[in-house]
Amino acid sequence: MTRWPLLLLTVLPLACASTGADPLPADAVLLGSGEHTYVWVDDWLAVPGGGDLGNTHGEIVVDDRGLIHLSTDEGQALMTFREDGSFVSGWGEQFANGVHGMTLAPDADGDGQVLYFVHFNRHEFVKATLDGEVLWRRGAPMASGLYESEEQFRPTSIAVAPDGTLFVADGYGLHWVHRYDAEGQYINSFGGPGSEPGQLSTPHGLLVDTRTDTPQLLVADRENHRLSIFDLTGQFVGLIEGMLRRPCKIQQRGEFLVIPDLAGRVTILDGSNRLVTHLGDNPDASLRAVNGVPKDRWVDGLFLAPHSAAWDAKGDLYVMDWNRWGRVNKLRRVAR
Repeated sequence: MTRWPLLLLTVLPLACASTGADPLPADAVLLGSGEHTYVWVDDWLAVPGGGDLGNTHGEIVVDDRGLIHLSTDEGQALMTFREDGSFVSGWGEQFANGVHGMTLAPDADGDGQVLYFVHFNRHEFVKATLDGEVLWRRGAPMASGLYESEEQFRPTSIAVAPDGTLFVADGYGLHWVHRYDAEGQYINSFGGPGSEPGQLSTPHGLLVDTRTDTPQLLVADRENHRLSIFDLTGQFVGLIEGMLRRPCKIQQRGEFLVIPDLAGRVTILDGSNRLVTHLGDNPDASLRAVNGVPKDRWVDGLFLAPHSAAWDAKGDLYVMDWNRWGRVNKLRRVAR
C-alpha cells in the first residue's frame, strides 16, 4: 500500500504514542491528536475469497457485541466482520445495489438489537434481524401528498428515537425528512428542498442526538455544507456550519460526533459542536469525492470520499470511502 510522506499527516513522537500494549512500529501512520489520536491499520479487512468488497456506497454500524456490519452494492449486500477484520457472515442478495443508510436499535423484546436500513433503488425502508430475517418493509410515504409516484422516493438514511419513532431522509429524492411511528406508519414531513434555515439539500444522513436532555435530530445537509438541527416533531432548531464540506453521515460516541465528509476527510466535533480535529484530509482535491480512484492511488492515512464512519466500544474508528472497488479502513485509537 502506498504511504504518503508523513509531513502531510498528524504524527506524534513515538515516545508518547503508546496504546498501553506493544509499542507502535516506526512507520505507523498516525492521525489526529490528544484523546482523538488514531493509528491507521493497514490491510485490515479480510474479504471472503480475497476479492474486492464491491462498490461501498452505504454505511457501517457496530452492534453491542462489537461486530461490524457494513453494506456493499454487490453480492451479499449486508456483511458482518469481527474487529480483527475476519468475516462472520453475509446476507441480502436481494438487496444488492442500493442499501445506503443503516442504524441499530434495541429489539422491542429486549433481546439484542435489530437493524433498520434504507434502499434508494427499491424506494423503501426495512426492519430486519441481524442475521437477515426481514421483519417488515415500507415504501414511499404517499400519505404525505408530496409524491406523484413511489419512484420519486429515494431514501438515504434512517434514525430511531428512544421512544421508537423513526425518521427517514429522502436525500436522493425530494429532500424531505419523514417521521413515522415504531411500526413505520407515516406521521409528518419536514425540511424540503432549499438553502434557507430549515430547508435541506441532499439530507444524506440522520442521527438522533442524545447528548442533550431532550434528544434532537441532526441532519447531514450535504449540499448545504452543514448539519441542520430539528426537534423530534420536525421543528427547526438551528445549524452547525463552517467546518464541513459535504457531510455524509453522523454517528455519536459519548459527547463526540464523527462526521464522514465526502470531500476527503473525517471530522470530529465535541459536546458543544466545536471542532476537535479533521482526520485524513486529502491534499489532492482531484481525488476527493471521486468514486473511481484506483487502488494504486490509495494512500495510507488519507481518505478519498468518506461516506460512513462508526466507533466501536473501545473508540476505534471504522471509515467507509465511497469507492468502486470497496474501501473500508480501521483507525485504532491510541490511548493517551
